[in-house]
Parts: sequence; C-alpha cells; structure tokens
Amino acid sequence: MTQRAHTAVAASVLLTSVALAGSQPAVQPLEKLLEPVRAKHGLPAMAAAVVLDGRTAALGAVGVRKAGSKVAVTREDQFHLGSCTKAMTATLIATLVEEGKLRWDVTLPAALPDLAAEMHPGFRKATLLHLLSHRAGIVANVPPGVPFGMLRMLPGPPPEQRVAYARILLKPKPTSPPGEKYAYSNAGYSLAAAVAERATKTGWRALMCERVFRPLGMKTAGFGAMGTVGKIDQPWQHVLRDGKLHAVAPGPLSDNPPAIGPGGRVHCSMADWARFIAAHLEGPRGRARGIRLKPATWRRLHTPPFGGEYALGWIAVRRDWGGGTVLTHGGSNTMNYAVAWLAPKTGFAALIATNQGGGTAPKACDEVAAALVRRFAPQVSAKAR
Repeated sequence: MTQRAHTAVAASVLLTSVALAGSQPAVQPLEKLLEPVRAKHGLPAMAAAVVLDGRTAALGAVGVRKAGSKVAVTREDQFHLGSCTKAMTATLIATLVEEGKLRWDVTLPAALPDLAAEMHPGFRKATLLHLLSHRAGIVANVPPGVPFGMLRMLPGPPPEQRVAYARILLKPKPTSPPGEKYAYSNAGYSLAAAVAERATKTGWRALMCERVFRPLGMKTAGFGAMGTVGKIDQPWQHVLRDGKLHAVAPGPLSDNPPAIGPGGRVHCSMADWARFIAAHLEGPRGRARGIRLKPATWRRLHTPPFGGEYALGWIAVRRDWGGGTVLTHGGSNTMNYAVAWLAPKTGFAALIATNQGGGTAPKACDEVAAALVRRFAPQVSAKAR
C-alpha cells in the first residue's frame, strides 16, 4: 500500500460526525466504501473497522452470510481471523511471562520435561521466543510423511491432543538450528500453547477467555467455525472450487483441527477484534485497558527478536503513512480471510475480513485497507506530529 495525497475536502469530513454534546464521536459507517469492493470481487460478505485513539472510529459490514441466500450480514456478525489469532496467543503468553509463570528463554526440554527424552537433540536449545517468532526449526504443520488429517484423530481433549502433537513434531530433526532461520509455522504456536498449558494446568481456550477475551470485553469471541449447525445465524465460510463459490455449513469439522487452534482458530465481531487491536496500539504508551502489561512487554511483542520482520504474532514493516514501523498480519483457514494493519506511533489501525478464502479475497481486503489508509491515516499522522 502506498500513501496518496489527501485533499482538504476529504480531511475536513474526517471524524467530524459527533454525537450529542458531551459524548464520544459517532462511529462512522463504512458500508459505502466496502460494497463496491465486495461486488467487484464477488465476495459473499466483507466487514471492516478503523481504530483511532484507542476506540472504534469506523465500522461496516456488507453482503450476505451465505452465498445464494438473502440473509444480510450485520456489523455485530462474527468473522474468522485465521492466523491473526497468533497475536492473541502471543499476548496471553506475555501475561504469563510478566507473572513469572513462564520465561521467554525457557527451553523446550525445561518447558515440556515429560517429552525431553523423546525430543531430537536439535531442539534442546529451542525456546518459547523461538516458537513465537517462527525460528524454532518446527515444520509448518506436520512432519513429512504424516497426513494433516491425522490431527483430527489425536486422543483426548485439545490440551492432550497438543501433547500428542508435540511428540510428533519434536521427534524429527529440526528444519534448521533454532534461532538460525525464519520458517513460518502454525505448529510452533501449538507448541507454545502446550508450554502455557503445562505451566498453568489450564487449556489454551480457557486461558484465552481468562486473559484476553474477558479483560477486553470481547463477548463475541469464540473458536472454530462461526454460527449454529443448521442455521444461518452467522456468516458461513466459503471456498472456490472449479471457479464456483461453495458455502461451508458451520460444524465441528468446518475448521482446522483443535490441536492447531492457537495458530488460527479464533472468530469474533469486528468491534471485538478492534478492542484487542486497540490494546496493542495503546499498550506501548501505557494506556491499554483490560490487559495490563508493561509498555516494555507490548514493545517486545511488536519487535522481531532475531532480526528480520517477524515479531511475536506480528510482522513489522516500515510505512510512511504509519510514521515508521507498522504491524500487520493476514489470516486464512482457506475458507475466510482477514488482515490487520496497525500504526502504533499514530494510534491508527485498519481491520478487514471476508467470509471467503482464496481467489481474490486477499486482494479485495488489501484494496479496502489501502482505502482506509488514504481516508484516515493522513489525519492521525498530522495529529502525531
């Protein structure tokens, strides 16, 4: 995305819509911006939110919950975040580190002692920080020769499944020595969750609710496919097959296996996602509400620990419109797509989601992100100066 000139006329209308005297500025509607992009790309639905100064400043949702139906989406509907879940998992682990229940530099043998004897020696120096920054030498999902579908057959509840998953992941030789190379890994986040689960004797889902969702008031946040089996009460997911859009009904098998959930299985409304994003924007300034982490801890989450661009659940890149380093991440379970762009220096963020995976869904979300940057970022950049 590139920053474009912002006209005086456009600037004059930004955030000028104010509710009754003494109240916060009204939330600006985004439907007129979203609908042309959704229609152009033939997506079933799109939604977006803008965060400014720690609050949701703009919000919108367009399209239908299920392709071929007439059930319209609403601003309160839930969208799947895919790998944007990773920032949430890293954040809950940060709370455990601050409380002394974990250390960033704890090694896998120390963190998972029951598995130490079974680990390949190459993992002995791998740490929690390596896992969260994709530098532990862990495969992307499953080792060669292991079918991905096997993850649905692991025994017990999800925490026990992750222990069994960890055994499978840690037996082969690392793909590279820990700390040496960046290699994106959903499996690494499952291992990090297994470390947190052993340290707290609490499952990842319960930890997310206790340490992220409830403190931030994220009442719509949940796990797996959105909605109720047999109903169209939330957006259905969609895939492209042979050029045709196919709706995927909600159900327990309509998402990635629970064992791999910490890397990408959260859904929530756009307003609730904005609450989480606002915490990341305000946290480095010591103003985050709900999740109480030290500013230095928020900055650690946003800073690549071993060079490169990947921090802890975020990709850190430079953009002029954000005043320097901005954070981003995209996510998809192949049936949805979501992306976030955050500028901590200016307090601006744009969040976009659609209930279609593949095709031009990422391109459509990027187009909306670019439009939101053009519309909102110049104004907040001027305030930052």
